[in-house]
Amino acid sequence: QLQLVESGGGVVQPGGSLRLSCAASGFTLDYYSIGWFRQAPGKEREGVSCISRRAGSTDYADFVKGRFTIARDNAKNTVYLQMNSLTPEDTATYYCAASLQFTCGLRDRGYDYWGQGTQVTVSS
Repeated sequence: QLQLVESGGGVVQPGGSLRLSCAASGFTLDYYSIGWFRQAPGKEREGVSCISRRAGSTDYADFVKGRFTIARDNAKNTVYLQMNSLTPEDTATYYCAASLQFTCGLRDRGYDYWGQGTQVTVSS
């Protein structure tokens, strides 16, 4: 069974950091483009970052550029999202998703598999 599991969320103060993990079971993540999305209460889901299959090109939403970094660890079949300089506006449930598209995108169209999400709360 193909499954994605996110972890690493929590409560952090403004300016703090978290690293989210997206672990796959039942398939090899390297064959997929992986996206990170988030959804805050009352808001639409939005793309945060993504990494393309094989070549590993990355993309970031403007509101996280310079603060977030996406990376793969193929040996662990896991994709990470390092989040630094967090602000209260980053508070949301974060989801990872997998797509067979060669080049990743920040729109959720084309992503076939989704994790259950992990909550990130930035608050003093």
